[in-house]
Amino acid sequence: MSETTMHSVGSSPCITHSGEEPMLGADAVQEVLARLARGEGVKALARELGVDRKTVKRWRRLGQWRPRQGRPRPRGVDPYLERLAQRGPEVGWNAVVLHRELQGLGFSGSVQQVRRAIRPRRAEADRVAVATVRYETGPGEQAQVDFGQLRIWIGEGNERVHLFVLTLGYSRRLWVRAYPHEQLSALLDGHERAFRHFGGVPLTCLYDNPRTLVLGRRERDVQWHPVFQDFARYYGYTPRACQPYRARTKGKVESGVKYVKRNALAGRRFVSWDALNTWLEAWISTVADQRVHGTTHERPIDRFVRETLTPLGARAPYRDERAQVRRVPTDALVSIGAARYSVPVQYVGTTVTVQETTTHYAVFAGTVCIARHAKAPRHAVVMDRTHYHGLMHPGGAPLAAGPPQWDPAYQPLGEVMVRDLACYAAVAEEGGDA
Repeated sequence: MSETTMHSVGSSPCITHSGEEPMLGADAVQEVLARLARGEGVKALARELGVDRKTVKRWRRLGQWRPRQGRPRPRGVDPYLERLAQRGPEVGWNAVVLHRELQGLGFSGSVQQVRRAIRPRRAEADRVAVATVRYETGPGEQAQVDFGQLRIWIGEGNERVHLFVLTLGYSRRLWVRAYPHEQLSALLDGHERAFRHFGGVPLTCLYDNPRTLVLGRRERDVQWHPVFQDFARYYGYTPRACQPYRARTKGKVESGVKYVKRNALAGRRFVSWDALNTWLEAWISTVADQRVHGTTHERPIDRFVRETLTPLGARAPYRDERAQVRRVPTDALVSIGAARYSVPVQYVGTTVTVQETTTHYAVFAGTVCIARHAKAPRHAVVMDRTHYHGLMHPGGAPLAAGPPQWDPAYQPLGEVMVRDLACYAAVAEEGGDA
């Protein structure tokens, strides 16, 4: 076993391993440099320290202590580093998988060696995965759209509420409305109300691949629902979908959803859905528009002045022209959406068209609206009594058909024969029977 001796320069030690030149510590080197600065000789200091004069001259040339750079020891995994760099991203930097594959190439080391080799690259990949560059859009360029869910007491029921939120990217003004579902009709209605609230339309809207809108992808092309695509063309904006699993690029609206939940609806209860949406509209104008935004450091209502949305002008509300066509059956109940809705009986046997809104169905005969019903659950039967005028008693039962009036074979029993009074007088005079 090697021996270790201690030398000291003043109070600063230096360590000497047997058969080796002493290794000077940082304090020792600083003292040597100070003594050289005072005029002491290199030869005397080298003799005192037991080191070569070149070592003392080297420290004088460097002017400070620096650690000795050891020679890197070769590792068994080093010949495979390029292979790990190429294959690692494809397997999610899974060390077990990479180790198994390297064994097939002749690697005889352990999985721990592979894990240590890929650790820096794996850490970098993790940082990239969670990092999001904040993307600020110019005035009028973009809005972000999303739904958030929350349970709220409405009346006596604890209802699941779906919050449609549209946030303008530049000003951070938002629009929110509550719906009982996230179907296409709710999405279209939410957009339309938001555009009319803001008085205009942005150039693009960004979505998080909702299944009601995105039917699929072909390479980089998004297959939008045809009705939604027609809606976007009608209002003149371009829909865009986030890259799958990269919903963080839609952070503005996701922050808006959290803000609505925590600020507008925390601990609230409403007597009806209408009361809930009335409250949200008031909250938007009195609170959301007026607060100083944490990112822009301006009030959204002030920043909105610089938004350059495309004006709506006199554009009428969107109407899906792909109306459903139905033939009115004999019971005057038209099948719509797995339920049945009444129309006036005089339209039995005719063809009608059905227009759908978020909450209602409207039935048209030509251009005339002949019936309008609120949407009902599946398999329900919805009847308007006025549609059956003349066919129902006031209590609601159908009127019974009257008896036949002209049946020649019908002879009711007990019918009294009607005779002229002169016949009875003649019989009395003759004393006989009539």
